[in-house]
Amino acid sequence: MIRVTRLDGKEAVVNDEQVLMVEDTPDTVLTFMNGHRLVVREPVEEIIDRAVQFRRRLQSGLQVVSNRER
Repeated sequence: MIRVTRLDGKEAVVNDEQVLMVEDTPDTVLTFMNGHRLVVREPVEEIIDRAVQFRRRLQSGLQVVSNRER
């Protein structure tokens, strides 16, 4: 899950696994697997960075759990 900012300034949290495509039109548009679209303030690179950081946090958490089980 990553935080994004809608054009009206309101914050939203989206499931990055459901994002099908991120477009860099004049605005950044997230297109989800179900066809819904969300226009956000963050640039494409920021969305990618947030998704990568989230995945890394998940991965490190999984590694900690698996190390404890040993």
